[in-house]
Amino acid sequence: MFRRIDFFRGGVIAVSVGVTAILLMAIGSFLIVPSWGAVWENMHSSELLFSLRLSLWTAAVSSLLVMLLALPIGYALSRFSFRGKAVVKTIMDLPVAFPELVLGLCLLLLFGKTPFGKFLQQSGLNFVFTQKGVVAAQFFTALPYAIRIMKSSFDFINPRIEFVSRSLGYSQWETFLNVTLPLTKSGITAAGVISFARCIGTFGTILILAGGSAGKTDTLPIHLYLNISYGNMDMAVTSGIILIIVSFMAIFIFEKTEADL
Repeated sequence: MFRRIDFFRGGVIAVSVGVTAILLMAIGSFLIVPSWGAVWENMHSSELLFSLRLSLWTAAVSSLLVMLLALPIGYALSRFSFRGKAVVKTIMDLPVAFPELVLGLCLLLLFGKTPFGKFLQQSGLNFVFTQKGVVAAQFFTALPYAIRIMKSSFDFINPRIEFVSRSLGYSQWETFLNVTLPLTKSGITAAGVISFARCIGTFGTILILAGGSAGKTDTLPIHLYLNISYGNMDMAVTSGIILIIVSFMAIFIFEKTEADL
């Protein structure tokens, strides 16, 4: 029996180590294949710096908007029962299962061909092939992930704590602000970090909704794609290295906060 258990243990560990080794080799290729002189030179190119600045400020705006909506939506799904709750939850989760290209096409049709989209355009909010479209694409791509994290964070809080607060005279809003939110501090941090990383890495949704215009809507993933298309591998690899650094930082911060959830 113990031999069988040891065989199983060794097998699952071997699979884990093997897949990890393959991923490590894939990531390590960024450190072996490129010409580091060319990478360093590309780091200072105006095209890459534009893409980096565009990615950072749009991801920051998108992440802020995501968190402003993920907090109330996650709380509503965690605490309240209402008609259509299952439908709301299912629709909120759909973008996670959608390919980004499909989500981008849905947004392109919404903002471009529907009465709602035409109303926004007449109001001066044009999301099609603009930097506003970059923000919208990042927002709808990252929102479901933030909602999931916030719902899980609220689920872990015992509702009795909130009931005690209400019994002591706090309103529901005061309880949420002064009791619930401080208890979900780690969850908020994790959701914010994952949202930012997801916004930085958004590709397909931006490509369809905002286009891949160089010098206008080319975020880092779009910049990487365009340079691969042009055959400029050094510039593509440089963009990839920056994206990997951002991803590592996001995962590091997430792992640090996940232990407190």
